[in-house]
Amino acid sequence: MLSLELIRQNPDLVKAGIAKKNEGPEIIDEILNTDRRRRELVQEADELKHRRNEASDRIAGLKRSGQDATEAIAEMREVGLRITELDERVKTTEASLHDLVLRVPNLPHGSVPYGASDKENSVVFTWKDKPIFSFRPKPHWEIGEALGIIDSAAGARVSGSRFYVLKGLGAKLERSLISWMIDVHVQEDGYIEVLPPYLVNRDSMTGTGQLPKFADDLYHTDTDDLFLDPTAEVPVTNLLRDEIVREEDLPIKYVAYTACFRKEAGAAGRDTRGIIRVHQFNKVEMVKFVRPEDSYHELDLLLDNAENILRKLDLPYHRSMMCTGDLGFTAAMKYDPEVWMPGQDRYVEISSCSNFEDFQARRANIRYRTRDGKLAFVHTLNGSGLAVGRTMAAILENYQQEDGTVVVPEV
Repeated sequence: MLSLELIRQNPDLVKAGIAKKNEGPEIIDEILNTDRRRRELVQEADELKHRRNEASDRIAGLKRSGQDATEAIAEMREVGLRITELDERVKTTEASLHDLVLRVPNLPHGSVPYGASDKENSVVFTWKDKPIFSFRPKPHWEIGEALGIIDSAAGARVSGSRFYVLKGLGAKLERSLISWMIDVHVQEDGYIEVLPPYLVNRDSMTGTGQLPKFADDLYHTDTDDLFLDPTAEVPVTNLLRDEIVREEDLPIKYVAYTACFRKEAGAAGRDTRGIIRVHQFNKVEMVKFVRPEDSYHELDLLLDNAENILRKLDLPYHRSMMCTGDLGFTAAMKYDPEVWMPGQDRYVEISSCSNFEDFQARRANIRYRTRDGKLAFVHTLNGSGLAVGRTMAAILENYQQEDGTVVVPEV
């Protein structure tokens, strides 16, 4: 989240920044009004507490001198009731203020190009020419169904729409991709492998920015107030929630596989066929905790780690830089590596690599102690390395043969 001090001291700067993310200024005005109201309540309560302290001394003096203190005691009883009322109002107002600040998006980095929507994202790098086929390339769902390795009908029967079942070599390919991706990131890129829970608590979802704003896109268990993990970013980032790490231990780099669960509430009518946009999918995620002065260099390294998987698979891709209107709620800068899907004649997002600066660290209270003993918030970064189902779909489409078979990449 943004610091309340920043919002107080530079409201116009914050309004201009969130406007680039298509967020109106009203929430900043509401925060300032709520903060002003909180300070007024605190001031009134403090003045009454000071008055009560003085009156207590006066009442004690009256009693010592044998004078009647009944009126003064009654007056202070009324003051005490008012203080109790004010303290409750302060507590309620502070909770409202905190909730409002949690709903303010991160500010985009100054170098991020302005744009209102994803239509204004820019391709900044392309790797490998698109493959040329001597036949009409098929989309992965046709290939998978014909080979008997993707069964969407079974997924719908077992769970509903936007679910699927992998069978035989399809299940084996998915499992192999997960293991291989993690091995590359651990052995070549220096990440520490973790296997986190798939269920996370409300504080974890708030720490990474899914709550309170995006509750409608999350699967929630009412019994225990837990949420199904939408991405490994959530449990892995929260491994350090409320922790203080040493500067000399940074960067800390984790990689994790999890199943991911999303309602895709805003995706009606999009990618209804195949395994691109579904409610449950597998993903390998990289998370970094770094010093603020290193974070944009670390973003470049993170991008290379994600794209290295595509290069090793020899899959054509390009890199898009997100404009301000498509950055999302939490990111200050974001790039999407997008893989070529010849059966669909389009590039499809296969990873998102983001720098959140200290936005998540403030929400989750993740700090480091500098070498001179001061405390500061880390910067957090994350990126998919990669979305496994989409990688499988890209392999099926790019490596398909005219006879309907698929050649699995050597790695």
